[in-house]
Amino acid sequence: MLWTLLIVYTLNFLDRQIVNILAEPIKRDLQLSDTALGLLAGPAFAVFYAVLGIPIARYADRASTNRVALISVSLALWSAMTALCGVAQNFVQLLLARIGVGVGEAGCTPAAHSLITDSVPPEKRSSAIAFFGLGVPIGSLFGLIIGGIVNDLYGWRAALFLVGAPGLLLALILPMIIREPRRTDGPVRDAAQNGPKKVELRVGEAFREVFSSRAYLYIFIAASFTAFLSYGKGLWTISFFIRSHGLSTTQAGLAMAVALGIAGVIGTLLGGKMADKFGKDNKRHLLTFPAVGMAIAAPILFAGYWVDDWRIAVALLIVPTILNSAYYGPAYACVQGLVRPEARAMAASMVVFGQNLIGLGMGPLLFGMLSDALIPVAGQDSVRWVLFGAAWLGIIPAFFFWRASLRLKAELKSG
Repeated sequence: MLWTLLIVYTLNFLDRQIVNILAEPIKRDLQLSDTALGLLAGPAFAVFYAVLGIPIARYADRASTNRVALISVSLALWSAMTALCGVAQNFVQLLLARIGVGVGEAGCTPAAHSLITDSVPPEKRSSAIAFFGLGVPIGSLFGLIIGGIVNDLYGWRAALFLVGAPGLLLALILPMIIREPRRTDGPVRDAAQNGPKKVELRVGEAFREVFSSRAYLYIFIAASFTAFLSYGKGLWTISFFIRSHGLSTTQAGLAMAVALGIAGVIGTLLGGKMADKFGKDNKRHLLTFPAVGMAIAAPILFAGYWVDDWRIAVALLIVPTILNSAYYGPAYACVQGLVRPEARAMAASMVVFGQNLIGLGMGPLLFGMLSDALIPVAGQDSVRWVLFGAAWLGIIPAFFFWRASLRLKAELKSG
């Protein structure tokens, strides 16, 4: 189940993030501003993704819902809309197709987190969710490599066609690979029948359940701000290497695949392992590594944007990427443990809501607007100036993860 969900999540981020490496050729072809690029990469996707994620999560929390089927339908929709992005002839058409991608992807993460939590014991939950979370750096890595190479050979439209096709095939066979645990015969079903009967929560009860936890609120803020910086840097760091260092899309894609992709895989895995190891005896340490790591990452990231040699710059981005990626497994595992099972998909969807509405919805757009505003004084290096500030802002989510860690021992539930 974990391996299959990892493939699904990899396609999720591949289809979502490939626009980053294709941003410059799309801008030239459709004659867009940096603000328009930020709108396509951010709000066009994020608003619908975030808003629809909440009612879909409520549906996923219902005992009668087949979460595997929900993920399968979502996968088919976002894959088809990704391919449609490749036929867009103007800004409006591309904007509508990106909205479609966001609508489809809204059904994936909360349902998948709920599935994993129902299938994995609490002491291994951080590692399991971190394993699923590898789809973020792996999908981004493949998007950078495939997007860069295919664009240079055949154009950005061909790249979007290529990455949309595999999801359509996987959507057809997904229900044959994974079974919904709620409908499983045998011990799981018997345990569910013999245990306490779960009562479905009303919407208001679910919201109160989620936001009654102070630790959850701190994690929500930290994860949302982390996403704001991550999505903003993810788009504009690539443009920075193309504009300020003169790299081609292939060179920039391969460079960022190392710095953002491989390093992200290492960081995501390491974060889950560290949380399970050190959080076993002291729940506070579930979030210690993300909090400390993000604070350490800030000055190194600044140096990476400062240096003029692009090879040194890429090398300096590796460690901060590892440290900034470590939060995913611990944060989402804590989110699942801070609420009752009847509200788990809702709890995950609210964090996803914050990460996408605040993070993806505002990060690329505001970074682009700032870049446009700085062109009169910074010229070609306007993006570099924006990234200087973004590097130091990483201290903010580090503080909130630390604050959340202080309340975990008192608020985490045992199941």
